[in-house]
Amino acid sequence: MATRQRVLIVDDEQNIRSLLAYSLEKAGYEVLQATDGLTAMGLIRERKPDLVVLDVMMPGMDGHEVLMRLRAANDTSRMPVIMLTARSA
Repeated sequence: MATRQRVLIVDDEQNIRSLLAYSLEKAGYEVLQATDGLTAMGLIRERKPDLVVLDVMMPGMDGHEVLMRLRAANDTSRMPVIMLTARSA
């Protein structure tokens, strides 16, 4: 049996996480969720997602900081990341 691809959704907004998770699960992906950058970094190290969907603006460690840390580490430097933002500019 083929292993499902794993996607980590990182967003402090519950409604956005829920909407994305629903769509991705329906499409057959295994979905992990984190509400902040620190939790996301732990899940990335433990569960090694195939893709990270990352909110830019979060309290504490924001999406830019998470991305910088991912790119700085050898084992995550090439991990695909999609950045999300509600900003208009």
